[in-house]
Order: sequence, then C-alpha cells, then structure tokens
Amino acid sequence: MTSDLTSHNGESTSPSPATEEIPLAERVRPQTLQGFIGQSHLLGPGKILRRVIENDQLVSMIFWGPPGTGKTTLARIIAGETRAPFHAISAVSAGVAEVRKIISEAEKNRQAGEPRPLLFIDEIHRFNKAQQDALLHSVEDGTILLIGATTENPGFEVIPALLSRCRVFKLEALSFEQLDLMISRALQQDAWLSRQAIDLLPEARNLLINLSGGDGRNALTALELAAKLAHPDDTDRRMIDRALIEEAMQRRTLLYDKQGAYHYDVISAFIKSVRGSDPDAALYWLARMLDAGEDPLFVARRLIILAAEDIGNADPHGLMLATSAYSAVHAIGMPEARIVLAQATTYLASAAKSNAAYLGIETAAEKLRQGEVTDVPLHLRNAPTRWLKEQGYAGGYKYPHDSGGFVEQNYFPDGFNAAVFYHPTENGIEKRIKERLQQLWPKRKR
Repeated sequence: MTSDLTSHNGESTSPSPATEEIPLAERVRPQTLQGFIGQSHLLGPGKILRRVIENDQLVSMIFWGPPGTGKTTLARIIAGETRAPFHAISAVSAGVAEVRKIISEAEKNRQAGEPRPLLFIDEIHRFNKAQQDALLHSVEDGTILLIGATTENPGFEVIPALLSRCRVFKLEALSFEQLDLMISRALQQDAWLSRQAIDLLPEARNLLINLSGGDGRNALTALELAAKLAHPDDTDRRMIDRALIEEAMQRRTLLYDKQGAYHYDVISAFIKSVRGSDPDAALYWLARMLDAGEDPLFVARRLIILAAEDIGNADPHGLMLATSAYSAVHAIGMPEARIVLAQATTYLASAAKSNAAYLGIETAAEKLRQGEVTDVPLHLRNAPTRWLKEQGYAGGYKYPHDSGGFVEQNYFPDGFNAAVFYHPTENGIEKRIKERLQQLWPKRKR
C-alpha cells in the first residue's frame, strides 16, 4: 500500500540496521499531531480537523490532496489518538470481498461493545460504484469510521450517496519551508541518516525541494537515494551536490532557484518573449521554469497581468483566456497544467499587442497627483431620494440609451479640461475601438 508522509515526530523509528530496508518516508512517519508538518489550515491551533481529533468527535471523512501531503499519515495518527482498530487497504488491489470482511468483523466487535474500527482506503477514487455502494450502510450507521484518500476531486470520483456521508478535507502541497524542515529533521533524527556524515550542499538542497513539487515522500525518497549514492571521502563524509540530486531524481535540470535572483531572470525572459510575440522562445522559458519545479500558478498569475498590460484591447480574449488558464491550472495541477500554460502562452504570444490601457491608467494617476481633486459634478451624482433631487443631484443628466446609446455630455469634473488618457493603437480589435472613439469624440485628439 502506498504511504503518504509529510511529517516527523522527532523520534527515531529505525532502531536497528535491519530497518534500513524500510523506506525513509516510512521510517520517519510521525505518530502524533505534534510532529506533523503542513496543513496548518486544518491542523493549526483551533482549526477544525485538530479539534475533531483532539475531542474525539470523528466522522467519516475524505482527504483530498496531492501525493505526499499526509493523507495516510493523518489517518494513522487519528487511529492512534482514538485507539481505534486500524484497517488499511488500497482501492487498487482490494475488492468488495475484503471490504465486506472488514465490515463483518466490525459488526461483531460492535455487538461485543468494542471500539469501532477505522477503515482507511487509499485511492478511494479507484473504487467503482458497486464497491463504493458496499460502504454506504456501515458508514451511515457508524459501524466503521471511513477515511478515504484521493488525489482526484471527490465531487467527480466519489458517488454522491457516499460523499454526503463524509466530510471532505482538502490538503495542500507542502511549501518550500515545510519541505526544508522535513529534510532537516530526517537528516538529524533518522537512525540511519543521522549516523552518516552528510554534507547536503545548499544548491542541492534547494534543487531537491524544488523538484519534489510539494511532495514530502518524493523529497525523502530522493534524499535517501542520494545519500546512499554518495561515496564517503577520506574523512567518511558523504557530499550530496546538485549532480547527485539530479541522478537521484532522474532529472537533469538547468540553473534555477525559485528563491533566488535567477528565478526572476527566467520569468523576465519568459514575459519579454510573450510580449515580443515569440511563442517559440516563450515555450522554451516556460519549459525551463516548469522543469525546475516552478509553481505553475505563479506563471499563470503573470500571464494574467501580461494579458491586461501588454495585449489589452488589441485582443480582449487574451485576458479571458489567461484567467481561464489560471482556474484550470488551479483545478488540475501538474503535470497536465503544463498543457494549459502552453496554450495560454502561445495564444498570448501570438496575439496583437497594445499597452494603451496600461499607459492610460498610469497617465490618469499622474494627472491626479499633479492637480487638485475636485468634486463630482451634480449631474453625474446619484439621486436615490427626493431631497437629493431637490439639491440638484442627477439634474441635467442625459441617459445615453434614450439617444441610441450615446449622447455628448461632460463626464469630467467641472472646470477640468477634457484630457485624453487612452490612446488606442492600430493593432487588432483596438483599431476599431479607436475609430469609434474618434467618431464619438471628434474634438479629442488621439
């Protein structure tokens, strides 16, 4: 069965050399909430899941989150905290017969007054409808406490009847800082690693964290392999450098550090390639970032900004595509998110460009900083009451729709010379916008 690890309880769980055969991620799996790293939105002081566990007010639940974020670990901690009998199966290999056997034993235990067991089902989304149906009655009457783990959206992968009987908790990928802490604890407190004189170089450490993609198990597995591959020197020290991490991860990476200056150099090259209408160069820099473990949501956010700043009304679809891309990346995650980012990148790079809207707001803001702020003219004010109307609010306002959609009137403050802040370009759709504005406001020189 697959095991998730995101934490460490500060105690060695590998007392003898024989346990070195057990993966590091399993050896340092915590037994209590105190050593758990990550998921503070659920397990921080006073947060819902922590209160549920500490007060023993458990309900059947589903842990939804990326690999290596603590789903199995939390299930085991809950079983330990509540002293409940623990059964763990994987939906990949288990079937209805095994589930019914566990339920049958639980029913006998219940009649004997024994605690109800905790049934943990890893990858519960792989159970078909009939297999999920087999759980319904026992979950509803409390014969078993079900905890399902899934990397897929349970709203699509778990049948509604079972979903309504469970509370869904969403786990998040581990942050850079959380993975860094996990690595430190493993190096210091694992029985095997702590006996080795390991030098994990800073560049290698950053690369290990970046390539792990928020997956704690992935980080620890690669760390252990790199430590075993490192040849002791004359002083019996094992140095883990960048090349060794690449070998352990089976990935060759280019210089990139999400926490350092080069991170900003690469994203700058990416944005300038899109702005410069070179989709090929933009894809190259996109691949560089994603290959090095860059957060895809960071890239998606930058594309939204670019769509408004550098494409603007030359192609209004650019902003819609960029915001849709962000939502899609957030929903599906990596590795498929790279496809969404590639589509958005190539479209935006190929689109007509205009920074007229960006320059317009900057010019208007500068105008405000230089001049006096004046009142809103009465005819542009709202008049929701009779008294306000009597004071002249909204008086003289011309409703454009009464004149076919446009009527000439002053929308600037009184005494303010009409200024032109928005200068549409001749590019894309903005050319038509420019022609319309010239027709509506012929006295304003654009």
